[in-house]
Amino acid sequence: MRILLVEDERHMAQAIAKVLEKNNYTVDLAHDGEYGLDCALSGIYDIVVLDIMLPKINGLDVLKAMRNENIAVPVLLLTAKGETEDKVKGLDFGADDYLAKPFITDELLARLRALARRKGDIATSDTHSYGDISLNPNTLNLYCHKNSFNLTLKESQIIDLLIQAKGNVISKNTIIEKIWGFDSEAEDSHVEVYISFLRKKLKSLSAKTSIKTIRGLGYSLQIEEGI
Repeated sequence: MRILLVEDERHMAQAIAKVLEKNNYTVDLAHDGEYGLDCALSGIYDIVVLDIMLPKINGLDVLKAMRNENIAVPVLLLTAKGETEDKVKGLDFGADDYLAKPFITDELLARLRALARRKGDIATSDTHSYGDISLNPNTLNLYCHKNSFNLTLKESQIIDLLIQAKGNVISKNTIIEKIWGFDSEAEDSHVEVYISFLRKKLKSLSAKTSIKTIRGLGYSLQIEEGI
């Protein structure tokens, strides 16, 4: 899951990012509202964590602009303790939740999990399934019947995209943007390498679900006959 964190206090932003990354989130940082809005409008994020007090463009205006552009990604606002007016405005502008500073990281993680469940990205069983394979994105374990394989984080994120697509095609460009970030230097070859790794692991699990290449379009999961 990819999170955009828009926070101008750099030390705090880096500390939060480290906690999120340890919990298997992919995090991009923006330190002012203008850049944060540019990132948010890309549409590649699953959740946006947005501070209200930001240079260039404040968080409420960023949120309002996102909603005006029909960016429906869940937004968690970071507010100053006791700033009730900001909380009310944020909810009115389309925020999904808010968290007052200072906060403990466990509460932040709990709120992110709640937003993800609301968005449908994390099933209540903590597993995502398609065909005869299931993925636990928290433990990075891929299952097929009684067999399992522990994936790397990027392998887990890529197979999760394919599982949640339910057989629809995911382009290489979408994979790069969602997994590496829209401003990364990752290329098609990076995706191809990870797809190769995943195919080998699916084969080792004796899975009837496989990754199909749709020439010129991307990849999708397919289920062999007789599953």
